[in-house]
Amino acid sequence: MTLKVGISATTTEPALTGGHLDGIGIYSRALLRELPRAGVAVDARSFGPAERLSVGRPMPRPFPLATLRDLVWPASLPGAREHVDVDLFHSTDYRIVRMDRPIVATLHDALPISHPEWCNPNWRGVKNWLQARAARKADHVIAHTHYTIAELVQCFGVDERRISVVPCGVDEEWLDAPDPAQVAATLARHGLRPGYFLTVGTLQPRKNIGALLQAYLGLPASVRSLRQLVIVGAAGARSEELVAQIKAAQQHGENVVWLSGLTSTDELRYVYAGAGIFVFPSLYEGFGIPVVEAFASGVPVVASNTTSVPEVTGGAAIDVDPLSVAAIGAAMLELARDEALRQRCIAAGRVRAVQLTWRETARKTAALYESVLKG
Repeated sequence: MTLKVGISATTTEPALTGGHLDGIGIYSRALLRELPRAGVAVDARSFGPAERLSVGRPMPRPFPLATLRDLVWPASLPGAREHVDVDLFHSTDYRIVRMDRPIVATLHDALPISHPEWCNPNWRGVKNWLQARAARKADHVIAHTHYTIAELVQCFGVDERRISVVPCGVDEEWLDAPDPAQVAATLARHGLRPGYFLTVGTLQPRKNIGALLQAYLGLPASVRSLRQLVIVGAAGARSEELVAQIKAAQQHGENVVWLSGLTSTDELRYVYAGAGIFVFPSLYEGFGIPVVEAFASGVPVVASNTTSVPEVTGGAAIDVDPLSVAAIGAAMLELARDEALRQRCIAAGRVRAVQLTWRETARKTAALYESVLKG
């Protein structure tokens, strides 16, 4: 008998996200696509207004208003639980509703509690409440790394026995070289020259892109003239100072390109393919999907040595202290000048990427569903 699972889809909806998928949206979209291949029938559900959801496809369906009421009611109050015709519901985005089915919740990190200074102050309280409620009400919790388990235990008091690690991944098609003509056309459209330094992620303090910009500007002029710094990501909370720094560098004639509106998955893949070196100096990650995307794209990686990132890179990247601009710059320069090192990092990254695909994520997630249902 086929397992039927309800799954959150709010973060995948263009009408609700503006087309900019964050890590949760990428994860949710991947599960919606890959779980059916793992033998799971998916019933996608969204908290967005019905009139704003995608038209012309069978998912996601909106939750009724009664369920929105259940979302905000304290769990201690009496009230009927929502009935959804599934075997189990998987909340991928912290929204836990009162329902008469087992619930699995993916808690991506504990950032709003562990580092509130890096979060949007307008939403921090809501996110704290949603995550704490998800941690408390879920029958089982998914974390993406073992690092995150410790944070969930410390910040939310989750019983470690109720947490399983299921890593994120990358689309398997990224393991194959993309069409060179498509890559060339994409680079030309955005004014890019092959071989650039690349970073991908929403502009926000924890991504530490300001340190990367400083490191790039400290490289020899001969290197900067040959290799652009390409930043892909929309402006996020508390990014005003960084945006000003990027624009100032551009006004001074520096080879810095900011692609703030790139939302196409295909275009992103082509931008990765045109890069010479990927740099990920993040101060905090629950996983770090862009690292795996770079590995799959055959791009050598410089990555921070903090939080969950070393667990994800698995020794396939050059690890640096993200608080040291000098260390970031030295690693960038080393990869730019040492072709043998570049090739070793590319080979190691590819091996790592093969281990971390969305198909494998879905397979492990489906096995977890079965385990939860068996009790």
